[in-house]
Amino acid sequence: MLQGHDAQALALVAAEDLADQASLHRVGLEEDEGALHGVVDHAPHPIEAPTLPCVETLPPLDELVSRAVALVPETGRAVLGVAGLPGAGKTTLAGALVARLRGRLGDDVVGHVPMDGFHLADVELDRLGLRHVKGHPDTFDAWGYAALLARLRRETSEVVYAPGFERGLEQPVAGAVPVAASVRVVVTEGNYLLLPDPSWSRARGELAETWLVETDDELRVRRLVARHVEFGKPPAYAEEWVARSDEANARLVRAASVPPDLVVTLR
Repeated sequence: MLQGHDAQALALVAAEDLADQASLHRVGLEEDEGALHGVVDHAPHPIEAPTLPCVETLPPLDELVSRAVALVPETGRAVLGVAGLPGAGKTTLAGALVARLRGRLGDDVVGHVPMDGFHLADVELDRLGLRHVKGHPDTFDAWGYAALLARLRRETSEVVYAPGFERGLEQPVAGAVPVAASVRVVVTEGNYLLLPDPSWSRARGELAETWLVETDDELRVRRLVARHVEFGKPPAYAEEWVARSDEANARLVRAASVPPDLVVTLR
């Protein structure tokens, strides 16, 4: 059993879960003002809480949050993996989970470490002759990712720094994501967490659970094209890149992935 502050926080989660049952299938991420800011509002007029993203999932998001909370061990730290095809909504789901978990357990208890920081830099992709397939499993430092996940699980007395990914530059950035010693659960997401290759299997072995996100294929492809356009690719080139590269990676993931612990449908 968790003790002290953690036990109190998890008891509050249980109480909140009972209250949430009436709105299982459409879950908003708006929390009350006190929960978001940790203060009592004595102003004559209420201050509106910021609106957080809404997602619709099956199973419902509040059930997913409760399942994530249940993964937290008595000591140490749990890492939850979110996998899926390119554009399936992994980051959307991970962001929603992190926001809800932080609202319930506290900002200092929940971390978010995407796999994107383990892209190989363009200079290395050029050396390897892989720049044209950037985003393929071979263009990631999967062994380095596995090593970081192991550190996140075991090194809980000091800050652990993870690399980030700068979308504007399309490049990894070292030491961009701090995970404080107080963090008890980390959410990580990436396309390839369910691949059977030794490096990805090693990474998956560090995860408490791995969830697979699924969504409508037509919507997924539209999201991918829009994302590439947002970050600078001309529309025609974005469509060509998705058809040639992203969809090739999607076929690989679909064909080779091992079964997940849970399938989450994102609508």
